[in-house]
Amino acid sequence: MIKHKTYHADAKGFYGQFGGAFIPEMLMPNVDELRENYLKIMGQDDFQKEFDSLLKDYVGRPTPLYFSKRLSEKYETQIYLKREDLCHTGAHKINNTIGQILLAKRLGKKRIIAETGAGQHGVATATVCALMGMPCVIYMGAIDIKRQAPNVARMKMLGAEVVPARSGSKTLKDATNEAIRDWINNPTDTHYIIGSVVGPHPFPDMVARFQSVIAKEVKSQLKTQSHKDKPDYVMACVGGGSNAAGIYYDFLDDKDVGIIAVEAAGKGVSTGESAATSQLGKQGIIHGSKTLLMQSEDGQITEPYSISAGLDYPGIGPMHAHLYESKRAEFISITDDEAMQAGWELSQLEGIIPAIETAHAFAVFKHRQFQPDDVVVVNLSGRGDKDLKTYMDYFKL
Repeated sequence: MIKHKTYHADAKGFYGQFGGAFIPEMLMPNVDELRENYLKIMGQDDFQKEFDSLLKDYVGRPTPLYFSKRLSEKYETQIYLKREDLCHTGAHKINNTIGQILLAKRLGKKRIIAETGAGQHGVATATVCALMGMPCVIYMGAIDIKRQAPNVARMKMLGAEVVPARSGSKTLKDATNEAIRDWINNPTDTHYIIGSVVGPHPFPDMVARFQSVIAKEVKSQLKTQSHKDKPDYVMACVGGGSNAAGIYYDFLDDKDVGIIAVEAAGKGVSTGESAATSQLGKQGIIHGSKTLLMQSEDGQITEPYSISAGLDYPGIGPMHAHLYESKRAEFISITDDEAMQAGWELSQLEGIIPAIETAHAFAVFKHRQFQPDDVVVVNLSGRGDKDLKTYMDYFKL
């Protein structure tokens, strides 16, 4: 019997040749406990009921699918925006943190740790910890703490302890390293809420499943709002890639739906200051997962760069690495300048100020032509409040 080819994770957490769990012995008990229980717990009726209820009454789901009239007129195609920026806390990250803290409670955990880059995942984690009355430690790169000060203040106001990572590039990669060290040292009572589709199995699959509510809503909303029952393209920015995994999820195995992944080219793919992993990466292992990874000739991780704190990760999630290698997804790299101009344009045309991460996706319309009848759904994954200082400095406002 020929096995049906799928772009979802297999039982061992592999997407094609990417994924798995390549971790030190000391982390095995933590990861094994999760792997053995996550699907069982997520499948329980009481879990689903509590998860769905919180998404509706606390997060504010379903988020609107908005037809972007002026943007559609300008680029002569049918552009819809999935408004994840309207979620409580201002981004899609809350979908996953709600799911993971409910999971942690059922596993008997008493303490939560997390890593964050742009700060949105840190805010979402601190939010659910306040909601559930659990202590929370957030690791964040020292550089990101400076450039995302409003989100740091939010985390502290929500009761979280924010610990700066001062090693390496002092950004997301280094914050993740610190969180993993903490988890090794506190295996019994602590759950690590990873914020993206990265890390050892089962994290990439688990986070993608929690974020898949985005794709499920798009499918049902499009049937009532468009002349088509599914999009021609779904598009999202990709750092680690949880917002992208969320909007791709229900369309992964449907070849009628094109998948577009937008990476941060920084100051240019070939400048040495970029985070375009699909263009610059080679196979390697980072944070317990085999994926595409920016690295030197001798295998040392090279430092990524992007004006957006949420996209300057040196790898991509294994789902996205497989989508790239298999050519299931089209990858496009967008520079800082292109992203900033796209953020400005969306603000001016639609009255929506996007997070700079999200703005990268909107810059694609200047690079890639679509047909007038194409339905293109963009995951508007975060709002731009946290980035106002960067926008102000860039545009001299």
